[in-house]
Amino acid sequence: MKFKARQKIAASVFAQDEAGGLKQKYEAVDVENLHPLVLAFVGDAAFHLYVRTRLLSYTQGQVNILNDFSAKIVSAVGQARAYEAIEATLTEEEKEIFRRGRNAQSRTPRTASVQEYHTSTGFEALLGTLYLKDEKDRLRELSEAAFQAIAKEMAAKSRK
Repeated sequence: MKFKARQKIAASVFAQDEAGGLKQKYEAVDVENLHPLVLAFVGDAAFHLYVRTRLLSYTQGQVNILNDFSAKIVSAVGQARAYEAIEATLTEEEKEIFRRGRNAQSRTPRTASVQEYHTSTGFEALLGTLYLKDEKDRLRELSEAAFQAIAKEMAAKSRK
């Protein structure tokens, strides 16, 4: 995106109201009509925070190790494996949200196959939907199952 176009968008996003506060464009979030990549944007953040917090169960003093593990777990490859592990537990509605995210047009991946990248986008869209709908118990349940699946795979690889 060119600099001037970015400036124009920033001016729109951070426009001020009459009182000098930030002007809101929307009163509420219509989750059902959000673009799947927006859902994935939120889901990626939710899963990343879950993973970072969950890793504190194992170590609390090695930030570089925490960062390394969290990066591997939330990578497109890790999230694709996570989705494969939880797919059988999903409702039809959740599978449809995943499909919308998986099929969204996005950039070409750098560190994963196209299939892994699209699968991870679908996984993130599902988590983003659960987060925005305030379905925290289900979000936690799927995030934990995903975390366990990826962690087991990483542990098996480290023993080889």
